[in-house]
Amino acid sequence: MQLSFLQPLFDRPGPWATVYFDPLQNDESGAKRRELSVREACRTLEEEGADAATTEAVRDALLRIGPAEDPAGRVVFAAGGEVVLSHRLSRPPRRQISCWAPLPRLTPLLELAGQDPVCLVAYIDRTGADLELRGAAGPRPAGQVEGERHPVHRTASSDWSERHFQLKVENTWEHNAGEIAEALNAAYEESGADLVVLVGDPRERPAVHEKLSEAVRRVTTETEHGGRAAGSASPALEEAIEQARRRHTRHRVEEALDRFRAGRVGADRPTEAVEGIPALVEAAREHRIDTLLVRPDGPELDRETWVGARPDQVAARRSDARTLGESDPTPVRADDALLRAAAVTAADVLVVPPADEDGADATDIPTGGLGALLRWTYDTAPA
Repeated sequence: MQLSFLQPLFDRPGPWATVYFDPLQNDESGAKRRELSVREACRTLEEEGADAATTEAVRDALLRIGPAEDPAGRVVFAAGGEVVLSHRLSRPPRRQISCWAPLPRLTPLLELAGQDPVCLVAYIDRTGADLELRGAAGPRPAGQVEGERHPVHRTASSDWSERHFQLKVENTWEHNAGEIAEALNAAYEESGADLVVLVGDPRERPAVHEKLSEAVRRVTTETEHGGRAAGSASPALEEAIEQARRRHTRHRVEEALDRFRAGRVGADRPTEAVEGIPALVEAAREHRIDTLLVRPDGPELDRETWVGARPDQVAARRSDARTLGESDPTPVRADDALLRAAAVTAADVLVVPPADEDGADATDIPTGGLGALLRWTYDTAPA
């Protein structure tokens, strides 16, 4: 998950109000419970020291969140009397989270809105394809491809002229498959999609798959459910797309963990991965974090670290922060400090699921719940 969309949170000082809010169901009892939830969230902020203007801004934002527009809810970040960012969640929080802290509370966002890969879906027939992007914000059109429309249908005759016609039909299919594949290659690059799912005609679909570029083909899967024709959507198609997204996420996490296990063993070569707060804050200060690994059940996520005004002013001890040029460092949670540093240096962030989720093997990797793959090692760093 890239956190560049959180940049507005790091362009101004805190403290910050953070609320993860579930709007509940759209009925009379839901409306009453929603009002109570808003009241509870604001009371928590007040008790933790939030100023009246910021609390009121949060209250107004929460009252505008409804189950019709945001069925899974939203997270609201506010400071200085205004809401700075409100982001849609892809799954509702198990419990409401409200807090007032020096930094925005970010780790819950990784589970509730992050790591949902963007999927480019191609609904294919023998004349073209409709493209659609699927992500946390729901489906949206991503273009259309129209190939040659004639001839596209075979005949049953064995006459020579008919066989010649059938050859033209197959050439049209082949041509259209190439057109669709070319458009998919371009759409994949332009959209920033993570994977591609091919839906539709059982003959044209594999022909398109074969003609994709190697990079796109590696992240492409097919499903026999659904098609391009109106009314061909089905629960089976929706489940197939979601399964493809879950498989992609699982593969990325497993690949990252394999690299992490190999990279942290540095007896005979430079270390390419680190864990533990001291090593992680050092890597954050030097902008060396390429991928930050976060295990939400890790015991060190809330460990006290010290930060300054700049995201790379982070230290494991108060005395260390002062040596970085910060005369009045602030104590914060380790995960919030490292996520801020990762966001402003364009590092990727991956959630490592707990052992009982997604069939994951029992693991305590990374130790403490936080680890990182590095951009470079000391031995390979530029002079």
